[in-house]
Amino acid sequence: MSSDNNAGQPAHDMRFNSKTLYDGPSRAGARSMMKGTGYSDEDLKKPIIGIANTWIETMPCNFNLRRLAKAVKAGVRAAGGTPMEFNTVAISDGVTMGTEGMKTSLVSREVIADSVELVGRGHMFDGIIALGACDKTLPGLSMALARLNVPGLIIYGGTIMPGYWRGQEVTVQTVYEQIGALAAGKITEEDLRSLEDVACPGAGACGGQFTANTMAMAMEFIGLSPLGSASAPAVDARKEQIGEQAGELIMELLRQNIRPLDILTRKAFDNAIAGVAASGGSTNAVLHLLALAREAGVPLTIDEFDAISRRTPLITNLMPSGKYAAADLDKAGGTQLVARRMIEAGYIDGSLVTASGKTIGEEAATAVETEGQDVVRTFDNPIKQSGGIHILKGNLAPDGAVVKLFGYERTYHRGPARVFDSAEAAADAVLHNQIVDNDVVVIRYEGPKGGPGMQEMLGITAALMGQGLGQTVALITDGRFSGATRGVMVGHVAPEAQVGGPIAALKEGDMIVLDVDNRGLNVELSDDEIAARLRDWTPPMPHYTSGVLAKYAAMVSQANEGAITRVDLLDVQGSRPR
Repeated sequence: MSSDNNAGQPAHDMRFNSKTLYDGPSRAGARSMMKGTGYSDEDLKKPIIGIANTWIETMPCNFNLRRLAKAVKAGVRAAGGTPMEFNTVAISDGVTMGTEGMKTSLVSREVIADSVELVGRGHMFDGIIALGACDKTLPGLSMALARLNVPGLIIYGGTIMPGYWRGQEVTVQTVYEQIGALAAGKITEEDLRSLEDVACPGAGACGGQFTANTMAMAMEFIGLSPLGSASAPAVDARKEQIGEQAGELIMELLRQNIRPLDILTRKAFDNAIAGVAASGGSTNAVLHLLALAREAGVPLTIDEFDAISRRTPLITNLMPSGKYAAADLDKAGGTQLVARRMIEAGYIDGSLVTASGKTIGEEAATAVETEGQDVVRTFDNPIKQSGGIHILKGNLAPDGAVVKLFGYERTYHRGPARVFDSAEAAADAVLHNQIVDNDVVVIRYEGPKGGPGMQEMLGITAALMGQGLGQTVALITDGRFSGATRGVMVGHVAPEAQVGGPIAALKEGDMIVLDVDNRGLNVELSDDEIAARLRDWTPPMPHYTSGVLAKYAAMVSQANEGAITRVDLLDVQGSRPR
């Protein structure tokens, strides 16, 4: 990092990238083309700021991002830069859930990272402001910022407001759980329709501490988003102000030459993981933070999530298992309040620099707590003495598996395996009431390679909850869960079935033991028996043999490594890339 404290002038060229495209007689052609889109000579002499927008009409989550982008661009112009907006893809987990389309969601994280990186490299932006919301956009954007390593920050589009149904706050999680209640005969189709009509009242990402809001908080705690910028709901008028301030901030980051890899230190990752633990965040944070760490070159293993979660109490009372929606956290004092509590109690390092140019401690000091709020507790009165994320290992998951518990669930379960080779087969069994007390539902061949894409199981887990089986049935899978999932649901089993992980050896009726207190996930079979079964096993044919899903399956790593796509360059240049 470098800055000049004399007269506020930067000690470096703020147009370190864009001048290559736009300066000198040889670049007249490029300038001519940009003038065709309305840019002037004066515009092209300023730092060029890419506005990476994930706006899309296929979901409420990202639907407000065009409006937010206008405010961001106004802020950039006011601060002396020239914004250039570009778009990338987004996939809604909530809309595609339970269909073949769900397999594309995690894949979209890589496509987002790749596409933003490509545009950033091709058009040589001096800085980037990335706008995201739905689950894979924030991690994908953060991965791109790490690769490009130009001054950059992320602004979250914001949570949806909760709906109201029969006097209670509801979210899309409620809808999925009531689908199970309908299958069990507990409600009518008319009841379900009346719920679906009100559960998602407008723009914004799913309204609990599900994956989108978890990753938004993680981006604040890791330092890529200004603290407090994520708390305001999508429809709140403050979002425009936050957008304009982001335009000012990116110019300050340019002046100070603060870049993502200056921010993404190991201590910053520890802060983010602790924030996930204290807020009861999504298991998907494990996958995404591991992926970001790989991009940033930061050593981080899946075991660190368990260690940090063990020592970090749960203090926020947020859905899916708490009382409040994400919008209620904003009313209580926002993520600034959570951070201030954690810094005061010594659970995160307040000295780390963030995308505001200030430390997270300086930002957290501005928190204003609403009198009488019950969303964020103190550390002398936590909801649970440790965080919700637990990493399990054993003869079913030698490389790890992930479960999120909130403290009221049982921590030991022994039961017979009910084995399904796809999410669709398991969903059919659940919705036809074929799962009974004490069963362990096993869903395999849904991992990074096998799915491909680790589709989420919210439709299945929510249906089990809606049928009243949440406290008596367990589920394990090499796929993923939604951040809205609750109950004894173990995901990210590694190695996955498609590559011959032990989960591929399971047969109907095998006894499975989950022992969370001892971090164990085992089947009551000898090592010799598992090995013998795997010798007779052959992997199923890939679901896709061409296109983006086939390329992803060929290149993706296992869940315990973040399910990132990678290329081994040994054969190309004789040594591994840095």
